Amino acid sequence: MLERLHVTRRVLVRALLVAGGMAPGLLSAVRSAQALSQTPIVPGVQDFEGDCRLNDTPVHRGQLVNPGDVATTGADSSAVIVIGHHAFMLRERSQIEFFPVYFEEDGKVSGVLRVATGAMLSVFGKTGNTTISTRLANIGIRGTACYVDAGAERTYACLCYGRADLISAPTGQLLETVATRHHDQPRYIYPPGAPTPIEAAPVIDHTDAELRLLEALVGRRPPFDNFEGPGTDRYQPGAGR
Repeated sequence: MLERLHVTRRVLVRALLVAGGMAPGLLSAVRSAQALSQTPIVPGVQDFEGDCRLNDTPVHRGQLVNPGDVATTGADSSAVIVIGHHAFMLRERSQIEFFPVYFEEDGKVSGVLRVATGAMLSVFGKTGNTTISTRLANIGIRGTACYVDAGAERTYACLCYGRADLISAPTGQLLETVATRHHDQPRYIYPPGAPTPIEAAPVIDHTDAELRLLEALVGRRPPFDNFEGPGTDRYQPGAGR
């Protein structure tokens, strides 16, 4: 059952589930673990609502997103994008730079997602040294799911499941390493000089229904369904940023 969503997000989720050529396979994937392994991953822009642009050009469904591309969404707009084994849901008024790559000393290639403004829900397959970056925080992810909201005064980060290092972007200080199973340790991260650099936060503005949708797009199911049973929804989303 879909949780309570912002109307734009609800339209987008339902459109992906019940409309268009991909919907029957995706709906089966959400319902059946066996179908997940049989549903091919379709890269690129899965669907969108409102004013969504890639490198300042209006997007179209099926458009591929490449390293270094910049996606933006306007008011009451959202988009769902698949890159490799990773899937992303962009909120309204967001600007996201996808995976500019850099080389480490040992020759490994790593990537960064820069959330300049707005918010994004992400699910990842296997990753190397991959980081979600905002003005105030760097979230080093290790094959996980994460919701990030790059607010003007603070960054909100919920590690939905998995493991991540939460680092102050201005200072490079490791603030906390979190490991969660089901939205267990959301955090607010503040700029240097704030009374506290990091503190506990509520679960806001993202849902299990959206996580299930994103994981299904890349042939997986959320791990919380494995240990709590399909259909478990332990919370309702709160207010946005």
